[in-house]
Amino acid sequence: MNFALILFVLLVASFVMWLLDVLWLKKARAAAADAALAEFDARNAGRPGVDPQALAAERAALAGRLTQRPWYLEYTASFFPVILIVFVLRSFLFEPFRIPSGSMIPTLQIGDLILVNKYEYGIRLPVIHRKIVDLGSPQRGDVMVFRFPHNPTQDYIKRVVGLPGDRVEYADRRLLINGQPVDAQPLPRYFEEDRVQYYAQFAEKLGDVEHRIILSEGPGVPPMRAFVHTHPQACRYTASGVACTVPPGHYFVMGDNRDNSEDSRFWGFVPDENIVGRAFFIWMNFGNIGRIGRFH
Repeated sequence: MNFALILFVLLVASFVMWLLDVLWLKKARAAAADAALAEFDARNAGRPGVDPQALAAERAALAGRLTQRPWYLEYTASFFPVILIVFVLRSFLFEPFRIPSGSMIPTLQIGDLILVNKYEYGIRLPVIHRKIVDLGSPQRGDVMVFRFPHNPTQDYIKRVVGLPGDRVEYADRRLLINGQPVDAQPLPRYFEEDRVQYYAQFAEKLGDVEHRIILSEGPGVPPMRAFVHTHPQACRYTASGVACTVPPGHYFVMGDNRDNSEDSRFWGFVPDENIVGRAFFIWMNFGNIGRIGRFH
């Protein structure tokens, strides 16, 4: 479901009804109310034995009924300001997402509700996703939300590992960028409750960002090219792993749960036009109320 498109259609429909109401319908209701109230005043002028307060209350009730928006405007034009605020916030500032899988464990857990900064990598037009203002670009270590290149209706979240032009190698569970090993220091083993399983845990540093990753204990399975790949000629697969040169305007991404993540090692690279924004804040997890705050 393309929620951005649905929200845009609702915005346009509510705006049209709001504009019709402001320019025409509201004035028509006011004119009809004035005529009806003038008739009411003429009919009740000089009536003997009429309570002035009761008459005033009846007149006010009549005026309220005549100037009130009809039901179809209450459900369209009345919601325009609210829809406009939601549209602007969601399209240009911050968008909420829910983490559906464990590919980013231990950084993000299944069920985490997160916020994504929509303007840090540039301001894009909603629905068509065209960048109109360039404010920055993804950096190594960023946790990025993007539209999956092979199914743009589906949002993915991974960590940026390789920038345009980088040579990224992942062999025997070691990560190298431009020929240099990425620093990874051992940490105490990580226990995942959902799988009732222990993992080897490391503190990895990409650029200026230090974060945790986990690896399955025991022999690993080397990455294999998926049936559909964005740039198969840019990657070389061997029995020990994969080596890729990131094309211009694209990014190489990986999950922090390295052995349980379908990412650039398998299906290719993320084009700049598919970027949604940088994830930075957990605001709720109904399964773990205490999971609130920033992450790296």
